[in-house]
Amino acid sequence: MSTSSFINPGRALSRVRSFGAALLLGLAAFAAGAVPVMVLEVRDAIGPASADYMIRGMAKAAEVQAPLLVIKLDTPGGLDTSMREIIRAILASPVPVAVYVSPEGARAASAGTYILYAAHIAAMAPATTLGAATPVAIGLPGAERKPAADDKGSKPGDGKADAPKGDAGQADPKPASPAMAPIDAMTAKQVHDAAAFIRGLAQQRGRNAEWAERAVREAVSLTASEALREKVIDVVAEDVADLLAQVDGRTVRMHGADVKLATRGLPYTVVPPDWRQRLLSVIANPSFALILMMIGIYGLMFEFSSPGFGVPGTVGAICLLLALFALQLLPVNYAGLGLILLGMALLAAEVLSPSFGVLGVGGVVAFVAGGLLLFDRDIPGFGVPLALIFGLAATSAAVVLLGGGMALRARRRPVVSGREEMVGAQGVVLTADSTGAWAQVHGERWNVSSPEALAPGQRVRVVGMQGLTLDVRPETTTPEGPSS
Repeated sequence: MSTSSFINPGRALSRVRSFGAALLLGLAAFAAGAVPVMVLEVRDAIGPASADYMIRGMAKAAEVQAPLLVIKLDTPGGLDTSMREIIRAILASPVPVAVYVSPEGARAASAGTYILYAAHIAAMAPATTLGAATPVAIGLPGAERKPAADDKGSKPGDGKADAPKGDAGQADPKPASPAMAPIDAMTAKQVHDAAAFIRGLAQQRGRNAEWAERAVREAVSLTASEALREKVIDVVAEDVADLLAQVDGRTVRMHGADVKLATRGLPYTVVPPDWRQRLLSVIANPSFALILMMIGIYGLMFEFSSPGFGVPGTVGAICLLLALFALQLLPVNYAGLGLILLGMALLAAEVLSPSFGVLGVGGVVAFVAGGLLLFDRDIPGFGVPLALIFGLAATSAAVVLLGGGMALRARRRPVVSGREEMVGAQGVVLTADSTGAWAQVHGERWNVSSPEALAPGQRVRVVGMQGLTLDVRPETTTPEGPSS
């Protein structure tokens, strides 16, 4: 079999020419001192850390006057507050921003859909998805909300996603009970606000506003090819180089002026998160924040119960401050936080004053309930795993049992020092005359008194103590030892 059956000479020559042209364009760009395209990679839930990373990246792109900023996005969603900060930065950016859902298999769900709609260029890689933008907990952190629909979406007409609708031509929601009316009204406000927000972004960027509203109200999703066909995105690109080639020559609207992109063959550089953003990403993790708070409280408890050591108090104070910093960044339910603090207080009370487990059991129950309520588990990437909550509760219960057991054993031990330890001690009479008697007890000379006559060498037992005088009673002894 000849080699020509495996290789198409014409296709091979075309690929060589394309590669050579791209190489020449890249060399020309480097020779001209062109500023490379900046690429940011976000592969996590949208939160304070990712918002700081993207906002600082946009500021840096503006500082170096980059021709384009590409945000490679793969996110299940995230916090509304962080999402809106990112969108405000994109709308105010002097540098064109392209949001690129990549790599293959990635998704831009929930908050990611809003960010993509806000971008000047919206792109997706093959085999990626977009949508499911129904708000779960849009509003002030810590307020309890009833979700309009879960992140997986819901079918029209099932009473979930359609319930908040009240537009003309659509069915009114099913009447709710009086007790549920305030929650339903709040949910409807959230959905209407989110729908208006994404519709405004779609109109500003000239994208499909009807589908955007459906993504909010019905939690629908699209693949890359479907999104391109529905005019939700601008291009479907294999990689960043392909994206730069496809958007070359496009015109985007920047602060009232049209800007033509010239990106073909430009070099690009990936800007990783710096140490501050990586640290923020770790601290702002709900699970890590809960662990920090536990370490901080336990450290302070140990320091207050055994002052003077220093290390537990120092470590506990640092961990507690870091935990408080993380909690003010996260959507905390303050009722859950209060239950956790109550549980810790009950556990501490159980250690300090054993109550046969009543306070300890109450503390564990309060801690578990607080851990379940502390963060909204419906927000993607911001729920605390049940295994961690029960693990921390079991650890706290073990600490209580260990501390209580040690305290009980210490209570049962005989006293080995002090005034109380002298009662019951044995001694030997040293001198006895009309002026008084002296005895040796624990190697010390004590003035002793007894209602019975004492003699030198006689063994006595202490029955009381009056100031510096011991009350003793003689013991009957034999040459072999104490009599039975």
